Amino acid sequence: MPDIAADVITIQPVTVPAAVDAAEARVFLEMVRIANAVCLHDAGHDYLHEEPEEMLGMWQDQTDWTQLGFAALRGDEVRGVVKMMISNQPDAGAIEFDLMVDPPYRGQGLEELLLAEVEREARERGISTIQTWTLHRPDTAGERLESPTGWGSVPADAEARRQQAHGFTLEQVERNSVFDLTGDFSIVERMLHDAEAAAGDDYRAVVWTSPTPPEYVEGFAYTLSRMSTDTPQGGLVVDEQHWDAARVTRRDARLQAQGLTVSVAAVLHVPTGRVVAYNELAIADDPSGATQQFGTLVVKEHRGHRLGTIVKCANLLRWRTIAPLSPRVSTFNAEENRHMLDINEAIGFVPASYAGAWKKVLSA
Repeated sequence: MPDIAADVITIQPVTVPAAVDAAEARVFLEMVRIANAVCLHDAGHDYLHEEPEEMLGMWQDQTDWTQLGFAALRGDEVRGVVKMMISNQPDAGAIEFDLMVDPPYRGQGLEELLLAEVEREARERGISTIQTWTLHRPDTAGERLESPTGWGSVPADAEARRQQAHGFTLEQVERNSVFDLTGDFSIVERMLHDAEAAAGDDYRAVVWTSPTPPEYVEGFAYTLSRMSTDTPQGGLVVDEQHWDAARVTRRDARLQAQGLTVSVAAVLHVPTGRVVAYNELAIADDPSGATQQFGTLVVKEHRGHRLGTIVKCANLLRWRTIAPLSPRVSTFNAEENRHMLDINEAIGFVPASYAGAWKKVLSA
């Protein structure tokens, strides 16, 4: 049974404020604070830090994804939050959620109260699968939980055991890697030169800063749609995402509302004019903050031509002029995605933390 009596804890929906300085923004801001505290505590670094404007920009545009949250309060003090993301496409198969309890209050029953909100929401929407992630430091000693994919593991720490106790199964392990932007780029330059020579004349690299240039919107939409089908998912339920030019335009507007500068390096297949690979780097308003890599993809039909190396290296080289004060790039890759990890390792990325992906199928 929870240690905290339910009558002294209240659960309330998280209001989406009009702005981060609005009167109704207090609980939303606490959600951002707790999310950052949890990442710092569990991963052991602040490379995943998110500004309130970044999260608010996502929540204010609910066209393609429904985003909602609940907060657990003792009096006026927010001690834990859960935020959920649900695809607005028909027949959504899963709810993705982040359940975050302020580290000093973990293990006191808040997790169970917030998880109950996720399960209630899923059942009311007719969704049977809920999925979440745990973060782990790379140097944690002791017993390990192996990924069922055969690649990677996470420590059997308190958070992992909590997932198991609540009926979740580990489905995949992701590696969080970082690249030192203050170091030598000669390897990046050489890898780009060699990869472009290997790819040949059928492929051409292009770069832009968001928003997407009109001539690439349709092609970029196609490539973004392949992210939900062409990347390793382990045993997770991933809803196939449908993209068109209008959705790319909405996404670009959302990125701007989040206060993000986003650089895109892409590869065009010259005979068809189609975008067949891309890499995105993004940074918030703080120019000295960590850079986030949003995504890298080479569509399946065009793999084997070193296009992943091209987009990664071209964007890193460009990024030095866009965000010269940013100290590092942070990215996540599934441990079984050895091709991308091989590229990362050759460039100079090193492990910073790990994430476990967890799934629970609710009983009828």
